[in-house]
Amino acid sequence: MLTLTNNDKQQLEKLNISTEQVERQVNQFKTGFPFSDLIAPATIGNGIIRFSEAEVQELIKQFDEDKQYYDILKFIPASGAASRMFKNIYSFVEEYKGKEIPSDFLRKENIKPDSIENFFLSIKEFAFYEDLKAKMAENGKEIDTLIQENRLVEIAEFLLENEGLGYGKLPKALLKFHRYKEISRFAFEEHLVEAAQYSTAETEDGIVAQLHFTVSQEHLDIFKKTVDEVVPRCEEMFGIRYDISYSVQKPSTDTIAVDMNNEPFRNSDGSLLFRPGGHGALIQNLNDLHKEIIFIKNIDNVVPDRLKQTTYDYKKVLGGYLFKLQQQQFEYLNLLDEGCLANDEIDMIAAFAKEKLMIDIPIYYKTYNEIEKIDFLYGKLNRPMRICGMVKNEGEPGGGPYWVRNSNDEISLQIVESSQMNHKDEKQEAIFQSATHFNPVDLVCATQDFKGDSFDLNDFIDYNTGFISQKSKDGKELKALELPGLWNGAMADWINIFVEVPIITFNPVKTVNDLLRDNHQ
Repeated sequence: MLTLTNNDKQQLEKLNISTEQVERQVNQFKTGFPFSDLIAPATIGNGIIRFSEAEVQELIKQFDEDKQYYDILKFIPASGAASRMFKNIYSFVEEYKGKEIPSDFLRKENIKPDSIENFFLSIKEFAFYEDLKAKMAENGKEIDTLIQENRLVEIAEFLLENEGLGYGKLPKALLKFHRYKEISRFAFEEHLVEAAQYSTAETEDGIVAQLHFTVSQEHLDIFKKTVDEVVPRCEEMFGIRYDISYSVQKPSTDTIAVDMNNEPFRNSDGSLLFRPGGHGALIQNLNDLHKEIIFIKNIDNVVPDRLKQTTYDYKKVLGGYLFKLQQQQFEYLNLLDEGCLANDEIDMIAAFAKEKLMIDIPIYYKTYNEIEKIDFLYGKLNRPMRICGMVKNEGEPGGGPYWVRNSNDEISLQIVESSQMNHKDEKQEAIFQSATHFNPVDLVCATQDFKGDSFDLNDFIDYNTGFISQKSKDGKELKALELPGLWNGAMADWINIFVEVPIITFNPVKTVNDLLRDNHQ
């Protein structure tokens, strides 16, 4: 039994965290999380759908014709700090601050694209270059002169620190990613441009695009201020209005940290240490929106206008396929809800569940009577649904699509991270190595039932898919717990459909030099 002081209980009450929640998390540290039980990789024809060009055009048409009947929103997790993008630059400053940089530093041969040397040699190619140059000029510094004099640390500090652009302290969303003839666009701004193509609805006030950003509390004000400055430009460009909302990760989703003996870790003042629960906490933000159709995409997965058309097309493909499946799903759920079905109707619904919704029909289903079959199919069909884009695996990190068996012996399609797998098990490792695709976080979700009521998304989380990592604070080692990931365990019990999408739709920016790639120029 966990022993909590009165101060602890007051702290939990302030954070809106229950004692039971803390006790469950402490027990999870003690027991650990089970590895995912991989059955097979999802591949083309066995869990991943590949559409022909004719089918692509048909689904785009369906999306364009049907979207007027749906309440559509684009959801962008945007709280991630940009500091990790500049890890190499921080290391460079730490190494050379107050020291002389070798005279041949920028004249080496065979400079790698992801190197710090290439960052400085290509600095004029970045969309933020003009802002950096102007900021330095305000302080009497000329960037070309500093490069010639090898005073590179000063340039790096002006980029990263608050007296300059402060990019090392901002969220990735507020960095300028792409340069055009007249302007340079922020990462979030490219999402506004995208939303104008597929996340719109005709209202009495004209065409409206709905977006929702999750933002860290510390950046909320500057985020809103920057968005407000940019929105009029985008509204004029597309002749639409933007309806933009924000939320922050709830303190109630923070998880307790423990020491190496699995006892609650305490700060120097004696209070309990809680840490953010990872992006899986955002299932609560998603749950609060009560929207019918939600597109989800990472903040850094954007491209310049010249490459956007494929993204637009396949967003509509995923959305059109969701509409198509859901319309049939709702028709069948109405029949199941009425309860009086002939055997051939039950068989037809079971075939739809298996062949189109990728729902595993267990062997024992054949032993059910009519009522049991109806109950089984109703339970399997009456769940939130998501269509997940999958790209061919070309070495990028990310969760992969697999057939997985859960603790109830049920088999389903899941997105599984490498950290959830037992790589020491030869069979599991062989399945991992044979995967052909991975998940670029390209989702369209349906979160309301056939009666028009919003699902409680908490009912579909697999709490056994969290993750434990080791951290430190004040020189002391600790264990941290991450909640089931937003597109992993937090959506584990949804109806999951995987569709192959072109690799060009996946262009993440993990380091600042990624912005030098052709797909971001």
